Amino acid sequence: MHLRQSNLNTGSNMIIPKTRMSRIVKTLSREKFLLMLCLPVVAHLIIFSYIPMYGLLIAFRDYRLGNNFYDLSHWVGVDNFIRFFKGLYAYRLTRNTILMNVYAIIFGFPVPIIFALLLNEIRANKLKKVYQTISYLPNFISTVIICGLIVNMLSPNGGIINQLADLILGRKLDFLINAKYFRTIYVTSGIWQGFGWGSIIYLAAISGIDITLYEFADMDGASRFQKIRHITIPGILPTISVLFIMNIAGLLNLGPDKILLLYNPAIYETSDVISTYLYRVGFLGTQYSYGTAIGLMNSVVSLLLLVFFNKVAQKTNMASLW
Repeated sequence: MHLRQSNLNTGSNMIIPKTRMSRIVKTLSREKFLLMLCLPVVAHLIIFSYIPMYGLLIAFRDYRLGNNFYDLSHWVGVDNFIRFFKGLYAYRLTRNTILMNVYAIIFGFPVPIIFALLLNEIRANKLKKVYQTISYLPNFISTVIICGLIVNMLSPNGGIINQLADLILGRKLDFLINAKYFRTIYVTSGIWQGFGWGSIIYLAAISGIDITLYEFADMDGASRFQKIRHITIPGILPTISVLFIMNIAGLLNLGPDKILLLYNPAIYETSDVISTYLYRVGFLGTQYSYGTAIGLMNSVVSLLLLVFFNKVAQKTNMASLW
């Protein structure tokens, strides 16, 4: 009996994998055309996102242009990372990067939410579409053009902002060569450029709220503000939570494009960030190992921040990424 039972158990264990495999094969056969549509995306991800990760090894080497990429003889370990932290600009770069991201979150994160709530209250659809279109436009303008507009408006020679400053204060201000103005310029222009596009996600979340909740609120005599407070905001709170986590996780990630087009050595004290320093030493200075080490450190810290704040969101019963 014991032998027979063991044979039955062995047979059942062999049947289960075969059943699972047959289900997988049937699913692949049934969805083969959809899977074929995914192949270009998967291939792009593998070729441009995963295979290049081998290049991160040069962060731990003293790589020079022309050296054999696969030669590991010039191994320096974590020297490139230590070099950054011991450098003269480590504190300044980290401070500027974090401060500009924090200011962008404090002043910029609520703007798309407020704009989406206001748009949702507009009953005239044509007027609503006009406002939406106008708010989206800056997002589709090239960063080079945006920076050109900023420079022209802030120029002491005929810039509209400086003309207003001259009328109000009686003098013109050196916005582009005074370090104390740069963070304000960067954050304000970023809000103007992205608030309309950022509101799309919140408008989509608002459209997913059950309309009967508003009907019941009307029956109870709730005002517009009360409906926003007790229905709309709680309805989009999971979306706000997820996007806030993603913004917090990017505290050390700041795109260099706009900063490179606006800053100059006179305002490095407040404008120089990790990404611009990486551009100068990595690309212009051809210090590829050092630049890769800085970029890798940035990515690792961002990942740790993402995991940490996602865990905080889970502990506080808020919506999280996973």
